[in-house]
Amino acid sequence: MHSRTTTARDVAEMAGVSISAVSRTFTPGASVSAKTKERVLAAAESLGYRPNQLARSLMTGRTALIGLVSNHFANPTFMEVFDLFTRELQARGLRPLLANLGEDEDGSHALDMMRQYSVDAVLIATSAPPAGFAASCRAVGMPVIHVFGRAGRGSPVPVATVDNIAGGRMVGEAMRQRGLKKLAYLGGSPHDASSIDRANGFAEAAGKALRRTVFAGNYTHDHGRDAMLALLDDDATIDGVFCGDDVLAMGAIDACRERGVDVPGQVSIVGFDDMPLAAWASYSLTTIRQPIRAMVLHAIERIAAWVEDANAVPRSKLFPCELVERSSLR
Repeated sequence: MHSRTTTARDVAEMAGVSISAVSRTFTPGASVSAKTKERVLAAAESLGYRPNQLARSLMTGRTALIGLVSNHFANPTFMEVFDLFTRELQARGLRPLLANLGEDEDGSHALDMMRQYSVDAVLIATSAPPAGFAASCRAVGMPVIHVFGRAGRGSPVPVATVDNIAGGRMVGEAMRQRGLKKLAYLGGSPHDASSIDRANGFAEAAGKALRRTVFAGNYTHDHGRDAMLALLDDDATIDGVFCGDDVLAMGAIDACRERGVDVPGQVSIVGFDDMPLAAWASYSLTTIRQPIRAMVLHAIERIAAWVEDANAVPRSKLFPCELVERSSLR
């Protein structure tokens, strides 16, 4: 059994090389001859040696830490996102440093933490970060990509996001085609770019059929349920509701069940995201599917390239979405 305390010096002695040669062997891009590298790797394998990442970061100036920032850790959809991010980062030899913006109103604590740990780059995974947060990260020299942000000239950093306006438009068109005439939009925060864009796309297609636009405040089941109950109280003739995400939509469906309102017989409900729970028979939710895996992989590939080459600044990319029909839309 190999000792856990095997050091670079042990490897150097076995390979008959200097300690600096061992260090260069395990430093990407460092100059080392093929013969020396072969001897070092053979000795390292024999001794069970693994390089000290913290020590290497002091030499290279890189920590291989990627700040992963969000404020949606309780949302089931975002748990899928974090699973993808962490697995794909680790597969590339990178390590995520999680920063929760939940109680960090201006993002200053998250920014301070990432600077203290000298992260190599930042992935913002929320549609509603604090105002100016992305720009603040760039101002201190961190490469940043905003996943689920709003693409456009106003974005201070590259964005990888779905076409939220097109998604909302798809739902409005589908509802009108099914003969639904009294529609409502139930979104999350009125300050959330994704929620606003989905509302705008829906309003464009719904036209005069749009009777109500409600922002529940957050993407939670309780917010969706409470907002839907209030909507039913205000206007019992609403026959189609587009929700800004699947969790809100599930809360809306449960509100209808409480009131004895048939879905989709009396009210059609459509969500956004296509989280796994949406396909469960208890909800069978018609929803807009956004290509989460493709967006995450794109963001990771682009941020890794940017870390390696400061000139490899990626462009924003807008991903398409699609309507997935189940039984909550008549």
